[in-house]
Amino acid sequence: MVHQYKLAGRNMVLDTNSGSLHQVDDLAYDAIARYETHTREEIATELLARYSYMPDVNPGEIAALLDDIAALESAGQLFTPDIYQDLATGIGQTHGAYKAMCLHVAHTCNLSCAYCFAGTNQSHGGAALMSFEVGKAALDFLLKHSGTRQNLEVDFFGGEPLLNWDVVKQLVAYGRTQEERWDKHFRFTLTTNGIGLNDEVMDFANREMDTVVLSLDGRKSVHDHFRKTPDGRGSYDIVVPKFQELVRRRGGKGYYIRGTFTRHNLDFTEDILHMADLGFTELSMEPVVCPPDAPYALTETHLPTLFTQYERLAAEMERRNQTGQSFRFYHYTLDLDHGPCAHKRLVGCGVGTEYLAVTPSGAFFPCHQFVGDPAYAMGDVWQGVTTPAVAAALASCNVYTRPACHDCWAKLYCSGGCAANAYHTSGDLRGIDAYGCTLFKKRLECALALKAAGCIL
Repeated sequence: MVHQYKLAGRNMVLDTNSGSLHQVDDLAYDAIARYETHTREEIATELLARYSYMPDVNPGEIAALLDDIAALESAGQLFTPDIYQDLATGIGQTHGAYKAMCLHVAHTCNLSCAYCFAGTNQSHGGAALMSFEVGKAALDFLLKHSGTRQNLEVDFFGGEPLLNWDVVKQLVAYGRTQEERWDKHFRFTLTTNGIGLNDEVMDFANREMDTVVLSLDGRKSVHDHFRKTPDGRGSYDIVVPKFQELVRRRGGKGYYIRGTFTRHNLDFTEDILHMADLGFTELSMEPVVCPPDAPYALTETHLPTLFTQYERLAAEMERRNQTGQSFRFYHYTLDLDHGPCAHKRLVGCGVGTEYLAVTPSGAFFPCHQFVGDPAYAMGDVWQGVTTPAVAAALASCNVYTRPACHDCWAKLYCSGGCAANAYHTSGDLRGIDAYGCTLFKKRLECALALKAAGCIL
């Protein structure tokens, strides 16, 4: 499958199955578009007529071009066959070992963000803090059910995990004591809104956390619109200096800023650039996920504006890359040479099969977006996974079991998209989040164009 598009004056050609990316001139672009459906003679006749105003376009030039296209096809860089579909059969069941957990150490928060997935900041059943005993049992489960995996990932999540900081520290310490015994290594991540950051937290996080995820929505007016303290004050002035200090102490590595945009800041590129101007170089800005009738929801009418914003962001990133002011945007970060393995490309994050969320009470769910849904309760830290039917349903999800993905050029880059978003928007694990898919494909086009431009991603 070949995907062709034009962006920022560039003619882009992506061979989906091989991952080969080509930037070509107009003549080659039109020839490639006709290569599989027309004879050489038909292509030559049409292109000679179309480009008659260009003296260098002649039968010999077109013949040489078609030979080049044929050589790329023979080299497996254009029109390559799909080698992945046969691999997809049963691929979700092949590993049988968990690699990651999201520990909801606090189902309570010190902010009151209107778009929070938890709704009331007391996620699904009221405010609660995870005990050390529950967290220890979760880590023990992960150690015992990780198979031959050596690197295990644990995200301290909430709510706001700093509200249960002593338990976080105890769990990190316990995990470290188990690494040599099990021949494993824990990669810990902390996701925080920053309100509770202080010197002690920063020093510990910078010593023990492989990654720190910091919640910031951009400009002060945007951030403060949704991310308020319980008494209604904005939190921008509280958290930004703390984030800057934490990143300074980390040496600018092992973190990223994660923001959310809504219909209230459709010009979200301004927020990303604002965060870059604050000195942050690892950035993410996600479209809000919420019910369609929410007052901040994104709709189809917003798509043209959002497309323009993504293109503008790509152009500004290219410009800054040339002036030594580069920053990374999560959705534009691609490795075309050593990208994800086939398993990752086909099944994605491993929700419910390689990855589990754990509530303060110790209940298992496939991920944080399923927490509280009784249909997706998967067991607990003491009994283990007790719902094989749920696990099997999640394991069966891949880009070839989702009908809408079959003929999509982006399927090996999105891995079928987020299962939770698909379920919540379509009602089916094997459905898709159509709106999210549309935005993803636009982001991917921008990312590929930046890659072709030689930008550091």
